[in-house]
Amino acid sequence: MADVACVLDCRSLLGEGPFWDVAEQRLYWVDIKRRLIHRFAPETEIDESWPTPEDVGSLAPRESGGLVLALKSGFHFYDLAEGRAVAAALPEGEPAHNRFNDGKTDRQGRFWAGSMDDGEKLPTGGLFRLQPGLACHKMIDGIICSNALCWSPDSRVMYYADSWQRTVWAWDFDAATGDIANRRLFVRVPDADGVPDGATVDSEGFVWIALWGGWRIARYAPDGRLARTVSLPVQQPTCPMFGGAGLDLLYVTSASIGLDAAARARQPQAGGLFALDVGVKGLPEARFKG
Repeated sequence: MADVACVLDCRSLLGEGPFWDVAEQRLYWVDIKRRLIHRFAPETEIDESWPTPEDVGSLAPRESGGLVLALKSGFHFYDLAEGRAVAAALPEGEPAHNRFNDGKTDRQGRFWAGSMDDGEKLPTGGLFRLQPGLACHKMIDGIICSNALCWSPDSRVMYYADSWQRTVWAWDFDAATGDIANRRLFVRVPDADGVPDGATVDSEGFVWIALWGGWRIARYAPDGRLARTVSLPVQQPTCPMFGGAGLDLLYVTSASIGLDAAARARQPQAGGLFALDVGVKGLPEARFKG
């Protein structure tokens, strides 16, 4: 059994979107509802934070410096030195009750992020692809809550979920163009196991998914078979991400939102940042090329 350590007892409201930056050896992540960007340095245990003007769903460092963010209204660039966000691409036609959620860069340096109904009831969300030149394309629609975005090691498969359909799909992915095709079922999570949230892929091509409400993360084989589960001391894990000098440490963000006093008493580290050695390595994440 993996030993799980709370490396940052930060009590975030809705911790999400971890990104391990290999060049900086830092873990970026967000607290969506507190509107905060975090950057954690494992060797010093120092966590820095920056405010955002809207709910912030996900991020990635840019090759040219700073960050790209998926805020409520769309894609923005963020200058860490100035603590300022500037609009980069704002998709048209998004309902006022939508916000952006889970997002990542593909290995070719495009940034993808999904939108969702903030009330988590209506299928008004979708998945968007932001090109380095800032052209923005809506790739998928009819989504209640966008999550579990990641790619196979060879970039031939893209994974993506609608949490409230409890379904993770796979698509054929064209790495050269960013086009997707041939949607098919990858995993359907049983109600008793939790809700599929954020995800990442390890070096062996297995998909790790945080199961919101399930007190666990799960590892699925490329054929969708459940290979392993790891219990966590928090009910609402949100997203895993491999990090560390050898990409051999799995970080997991979590949330405390919606927990009553009794639930918080049972899990005092809810909203914390956790780390564990799961015996397999991850893959380096790409910076956004825009």
